[in-house]
Amino acid sequence: MRRIGSPLGKLPRTTVSVCASVALVLGSPCHAAPVDGSRSRIVFTATQMDVSLDGSFARFTADVDFDPAKPETGKVDLVITVASVATGSAEADDLPKAKEFFDAAHFSQATFTSRSIAPTGAGQFQALGELSLKGRRAAISVPFSVRPEGGGLRIDGSVPVSRLTYRVGEGQWADPGTLADQVQIRFSLYLPR
Repeated sequence: MRRIGSPLGKLPRTTVSVCASVALVLGSPCHAAPVDGSRSRIVFTATQMDVSLDGSFARFTADVDFDPAKPETGKVDLVITVASVATGSAEADDLPKAKEFFDAAHFSQATFTSRSIAPTGAGQFQALGELSLKGRRAAISVPFSVRPEGGGLRIDGSVPVSRLTYRVGEGQWADPGTLADQVQIRFSLYLPR
């Protein structure tokens, strides 16, 4: 029996297996796709008088166009509903939504947009973009790692953000001695393929 058609029929079986494995890990050329919100999270840690305060955002969307083999073509559009902030206490959840902090009544969303992604090492990347929060915008560089997971990609990262740049924590909260300026944002996003 003669094989007709595919040039893969002329390659040794191990070469075909390696090519198939690489294709599964890297996926086909990507297009913007939403992350799986049920398998993703965005959390933060603030520091008030040397005590760590943890929280998370329950509602966010992220469209990610990313191919680890061609990171320079990547794009990210992230939108966080700031009123979905959760600290573990319903009473404490009201403070970050208030005018002095996120002012959720007037600025319901925080956004991060990137059109520039570069590799920084094996499985490591840097997204240069703009963070918009409480009506203010600033450039930000977000380091992240990527690894295959369950037929998709797991994207993990952490970045310090200056809350004072965005006037989050005004009035009595503006003093970095009371509430530290740097807030650590951590994310773990699952991008299905």
